[in-house]
Amino acid sequence: MAQRQLVEIAKSLSRNVRILALDEPSAPLTDKELKNLFAVIRRLKTEGVGIIYISHRLEEIFEIGDRLTVLRDGKFIHTCPVSQADRRSLVRWMAGRELEQEYPKSSLERSSEILRIEHLDAGMLRDINLTVYRKEVLGLAGLVGSGRTELARIIFGADRRERGSLFLENKPIDPKSPREAIDLGIGLLTEDRNRYGLIMNMSVRENITLSNLRELLRGRFVDRKREVEVARQYTEQLQIKTPGVEQEVEKLSGGNRQKVVLARWLFTKSKLLIFDEPTSGIDVGVKYEIYNLMNRLAEQGIGVIVISSDLPEILGISDRIAVMCEGRLAGILSRREATQEKVMMLATGQTAEISGAV
Repeated sequence: MAQRQLVEIAKSLSRNVRILALDEPSAPLTDKELKNLFAVIRRLKTEGVGIIYISHRLEEIFEIGDRLTVLRDGKFIHTCPVSQADRRSLVRWMAGRELEQEYPKSSLERSSEILRIEHLDAGMLRDINLTVYRKEVLGLAGLVGSGRTELARIIFGADRRERGSLFLENKPIDPKSPREAIDLGIGLLTEDRNRYGLIMNMSVRENITLSNLRELLRGRFVDRKREVEVARQYTEQLQIKTPGVEQEVEKLSGGNRQKVVLARWLFTKSKLLIFDEPTSGIDVGVKYEIYNLMNRLAEQGIGVIVISSDLPEILGISDRIAVMCEGRLAGILSRREATQEKVMMLATGQTAEISGAV
């Protein structure tokens, strides 16, 4: 995803543009790639190019912006010079309310093991040993290309492992396909929700029920009335903003599309959910809702793994953070000991003086 984004940006820059609109350009980028992008933006600005920079990452607005404008639900809310705004007021304008915490977190004592990975090798992944427990949110951090998504795909049965073992609820499993993983109770919210997580020209109803149609069968046919009831139930529960369950998902916002994906996995009664970049391109209000949902899932004993390139996010929502580096597990940090500096040191292979290093 990061490489695709850089190619897209390069394509825009190759033209002699006078106005450049960048819509969530940083979502899949590392800090180094983002600094390079900002340097290009500043150079273009000195050359007289107008830049429209759309982002839900608030720190970027303060670093790169001169003026800011806030839209909410298709309506103009506020505009002002960046120097006259602070993070708290920006969050309030975006969410339409005060958020007590940007990263709400429940204090839970982790319970029994839900997933165990032993000596796993697959492609670039080498000797991965990792345990996920009930009543915790496990963060998976690392640079782009470190192997985070590859590990998620192995667990979800999308790729095959070469060596090693997987255990779900202490029972050995060997998912050879996503269908088998779903039947075992494993769900994956993919990094690219539009391409791999949703069928864009299908309705909210169809996308929510797609992975568990067997639950809705009456004889050989899907019980359409019950399917509509299920879709409405999850639409209300997750507060999906849509005119109705027959609305095509391509007409929804990024945050509401992500909620539709979440609804699907909740309907499959998953035991383990893997969130890959779950808040990419999502506004601060919906992020808050998703973080609260993760906490509720953990409270219910569902295993939760979160992959994120946003360091403040991974630090804010995780009980433990497993850090990947070049296909290996570099270390595991508890919530209490984790800092941005320690995570980055592990992610770049500097493990010598860090407790929790593997």
